[in-house]
Amino acid sequence: MIVDLNSRYGLNPAHSEVVEACKIIEPCDTLDMGCSNGRNAVYLGQLGFNVTAIDNNPGAIDMLQSVIIEEKMKNIKAHVYDINNANLGEDYGFIACTVTLMFTDPARVDTIISDMHKRTLAGGYNLIVCAMSTEEYPCPVRFPFTLKAGQLREAYDGWELIKYNENVGTMHNGAKLQFATILAQKPV
Repeated sequence: MIVDLNSRYGLNPAHSEVVEACKIIEPCDTLDMGCSNGRNAVYLGQLGFNVTAIDNNPGAIDMLQSVIIEEKMKNIKAHVYDINNANLGEDYGFIACTVTLMFTDPARVDTIISDMHKRTLAGGYNLIVCAMSTEEYPCPVRFPFTLKAGQLREAYDGWELIKYNENVGTMHNGAKLQFATILAQKPV
């Protein structure tokens, strides 16, 4: 039985798309890109994934480190890393990047995704959830980067799309916001 460590430490629940992806992805070496204070990393770690959690916020990484130490979670490594560098250096079976790309340098997004492709093992998975700005739903939040219609699907040409959508949701303040979500498997 999994204890709700997220709740115990005041973390938000794991992203719903991470939870769904774990129904088909077996525990493996995993990268949580833009992990913040670790809501997905802790969840994945409890399921037996070997997680590398990265974020450019030292305070968030310190908070995650304290959970790792307190819970003796030897399968989670957390460190400060600027995703804009796009030089991951290790290969993974699963790379999750949920609500993170919209905070990156727009000029680096293609390079970041290309590096994710390069660092995903054959048969491995990428999960991305990112805000969009379209004619029908212009993004009401001034993120540095937002996806255009079809842009994320095009970035994964040649991969098997397990899931892809560009759905509109309502934010906590009532604003309508469109997100692109992809779960793609790299060819073997």
